[in-house]
Amino acid sequence: MSDTEGTEPASTEVQEAKAKYVGFVFDTATFTAEQDKMLAWAESVGETDPRFTDPSNPDFQAHPTFTASLVSRRVLPEDFPKIGGPRGIDGGKAVVIQQPIRPGDRLKASATIADIYEKTGRSGTMTFIVQRMSFVNQNDEPVSMVDWKMIRNP
Repeated sequence: MSDTEGTEPASTEVQEAKAKYVGFVFDTATFTAEQDKMLAWAESVGETDPRFTDPSNPDFQAHPTFTASLVSRRVLPEDFPKIGGPRGIDGGKAVVIQQPIRPGDRLKASATIADIYEKTGRSGTMTFIVQRMSFVNQNDEPVSMVDWKMIRNP
């Protein structure tokens, strides 16, 4: 079942926001995959596999969800409307791994709005805004994509 299955027809406000914002890069950021940060992330998620916890392992790499810890300067485009309410709550993250991230890799991230949709539940209509950060390494090879859902409910 997709995230948007069972959704209500989008309000005019959401339709206009989708037309204006979905797919457009609104921020970029650069990061270096530092060994200490990679190890700290692996420990914080309870990882025990030596590929992610032992720098002497010949296949040492960042944990698959490492890029979920990296954020751009902006969460939403500067002029993004307050559709669905002024505040948002974290609706979770989904990470797609395209290839391993190694210590010293230089990562460039591009932030876009991937989707905007509404669902009606017990507490009323909620607006979901999906921010996507796509990461490439120093060779411009895709390494990871992180979708973060923000839920707004008036």
